Amino acid sequence: MTMPEPRRVLITTITLAAGTGTAVYTRDLALALLRRGHLPIVHASQSGALAEELRHATIPVVSDLDDMGAPPDVIHGHHQLEILAAVTRFPRVPALFVCHDGLTWHSIPPVGPRIGMYVAVDRNCRDRMVFEHGIPEQSIHVLTNPVDLQRFARRSSLPPKPARALVFSNNADDTWIRPIRAACQSRDIALELAGGERPIDRPEDVLPQYDLVFAKARCAIEALAAGCAVIVCDAQGLGGVVTTSSLEAMRQLNFGARTLRREINAANIGAEIDRYDPADSAAVCTRIRQSADSDLLADQFIALYDELCARPTAEGDELLAVSRSLSRMAAQLYTHTGTGQVASTSSGVMSRLMRRFRRLTRR
Repeated sequence: MTMPEPRRVLITTITLAAGTGTAVYTRDLALALLRRGHLPIVHASQSGALAEELRHATIPVVSDLDDMGAPPDVIHGHHQLEILAAVTRFPRVPALFVCHDGLTWHSIPPVGPRIGMYVAVDRNCRDRMVFEHGIPEQSIHVLTNPVDLQRFARRSSLPPKPARALVFSNNADDTWIRPIRAACQSRDIALELAGGERPIDRPEDVLPQYDLVFAKARCAIEALAAGCAVIVCDAQGLGGVVTTSSLEAMRQLNFGARTLRREINAANIGAEIDRYDPADSAAVCTRIRQSADSDLLADQFIALYDELCARPTAEGDELLAVSRSLSRMAAQLYTHTGTGQVASTSSGVMSRLMRRFRRLTRR
């Protein structure tokens, strides 16, 4: 008896370089989908260490969509140029788009008849899609960022007082870390830095060594899952310690920019450190581990894929949709890269997309 083929899910993203948030999200989701019996295929414009990790896990990885000899069943896009390349390469395949960022040009939501759903990783990204780019709110699902619990084991119980602290951030510079260091020193807490020029390849091995972590976004979620007490903080500002009462509100904002409202100074940091509560932090860890596993996120996406694939094939003007998407993206692309650098920005995907666009116009 022949086994049925698994559903083929093409995940498109900019890069699979280690340390970038969307790359880690892509890896964890692909592995979770594979565990659920699906076949993820990852298309990344730029390769990296995570690409080899996925290949070793038997997940195909491509940098050129023309290398794919068969179409996927559904397209799952993380960035605009890459998903546009995929929907023009594979006609009639339904697609959804995930917005990971509230500012960058590559996270502007594309439009098209086959992009039938949108996902935001937090309410900030949802609001960007609704109020800046006209995406209907009813088509957007907020699915908060996950953590792979197969990687992040829970540390032993926290001590009554924190002894070791870590600033875990890709923006680690002395300007905003200086008051954190001062507040820690006055409380006999040893402070170390990780991220940026001190990258961590395997944060799951490092985080359990610390009692208190200063972080935002994915870094904060990973530290919470590991059982650390977390103060949401980064170069943009201070959010505060994550407690059972603040957890859900902060999580809906991805422990990110909209939570970083207060000034970083020694007094404010010290006041948050003094709120350290090992019992409450343990309860926060339990909640995160119950609700934020990447396998649970995979189940949510599978339900969306089921709905997309059950819909009739969408009809509409694909050329007009591509034109509108590129027009939305162009102004911010020039602003962020400068006109002289546009050719080197996602150049491979852009050139392939435009070749396909020209072929479509000749039909």
